[in-house]
Amino acid sequence: MPIRRILIANRGEIAVRIIRTCRELGIETVLAASEADRDSLPARLANRTVCIGPSRPTDSYLKVETIVQAALGTRADAIHPGYGFLSERAALASLCEAEGVIFIGPTAAQIEAVGDKLRARAEAEAAQVPVVPGAAVESVSEAAAAAARIGAPILVKAVGGGGGRGMKRVDRLADLPAAVELAAAEAGAAFGDARVYLERFVASGRHVEVQVLGDGAGGAIHLGERDCSVQRRYQKLVEETPAPGLSAALRQALHEAALRFVRRLSYRGAGTVEFLVDRDSGAFYFLEMNARIQVEHPVTEAVTGVDLVAEQIAVANGDGLRIKQADVHPRGWAIECRVNAEDPEHDFRPSPGTIREVSWPMAEGIRVDTHIAAGSRVPPFYDSLMAKIIAHGPDRATAIARLRRAIADTRLTGVASNLAFQACVLDDAEFQAGGVDTGFVARMLEAGPKQMKARHG
Repeated sequence: MPIRRILIANRGEIAVRIIRTCRELGIETVLAASEADRDSLPARLANRTVCIGPSRPTDSYLKVETIVQAALGTRADAIHPGYGFLSERAALASLCEAEGVIFIGPTAAQIEAVGDKLRARAEAEAAQVPVVPGAAVESVSEAAAAAARIGAPILVKAVGGGGGRGMKRVDRLADLPAAVELAAAEAGAAFGDARVYLERFVASGRHVEVQVLGDGAGGAIHLGERDCSVQRRYQKLVEETPAPGLSAALRQALHEAALRFVRRLSYRGAGTVEFLVDRDSGAFYFLEMNARIQVEHPVTEAVTGVDLVAEQIAVANGDGLRIKQADVHPRGWAIECRVNAEDPEHDFRPSPGTIREVSWPMAEGIRVDTHIAAGSRVPPFYDSLMAKIIAHGPDRATAIARLRRAIADTRLTGVASNLAFQACVLDDAEFQAGGVDTGFVARMLEAGPKQMKARHG
């Protein structure tokens, strides 16, 4: 039986994005919404909305049993988890399988394999994919011994986490014990798993990731790479494809390494294999795999013409890979910036509130993924992402220019935003030259760029 009705276990712009593809495919949508999102744009666009609990994620979007029961109660054939929340929780995939609901994503076993960072490192090594020198540690004394072998600077990282939580940089070995204890505490609170491990910190590292699709039976293709090095505190701000300044040989090596990794897992669905590329030496190392759709997937869609959500659904429906590697022909350049409700003038603190007025840009080569309109509320309970502005052009310079104009044409009042800061990023000479490392934003903030005022209503 083909998938006829999908329950979307998410909110915001990704929920709108999934609804758009489902409409094109003739698939009905049910939105699982918290009390805070009952009147949201996704709720108005979905064929049906069911309230799954109070506003806080722990009482709604993170309740596995409630989500699956909502799917069963609305006779949904499948659940699409989007990104964040339960998208990489093996428990949801496992319960879906037990209840006969299709999970649009990888298997529970695959989620577990890549969700545990130490196991993922082992899988990468088995697939002959290079990893950053590091070590698992179970105590402060073990950490001290491992750090002495690895050498400073070092990153202390959470085994079961991501997004920068449970991650601490250590420049002096004397500071390691406190960093290990703090990282373990953060990891335990955020992920329910206090285990940490050490990795050598690559000072001039670039964050380059490869988009993959797997059929669940060992077949896999890639859809090129993205550069996500413009980050603040390990949170991505600007993403682009292709990654600038890579040699053809390095680009190919990254693609092949990503495919070796996912084929080893017989991976099912869409995923992203993330690498750290040393800007000085050109060496690259496996970082982790995200077993879900990525926030930055639109840039890949822009250059390949592939609807990644549609391909996720096709694989989940048992259709396998509808695209061969020879069918993937990236064209041009695409850059995305994230529009967040946050105040750069006050250390980027979140800025919840009600949108009084908003006008998103409309121009050649511009796509806006958003759930925000005049009157929309930005609740304090969730991620501050309001929109993604994506620019596509025949080359990088054109894409940057189009994105810069699109930001200038955006009008948003009622909450503070990072729009002016994003404009500063695009105007920066180092960014325009291409190939920045993950320390770029920190250097930019330290230099005190002009016109970084948050736009307030």
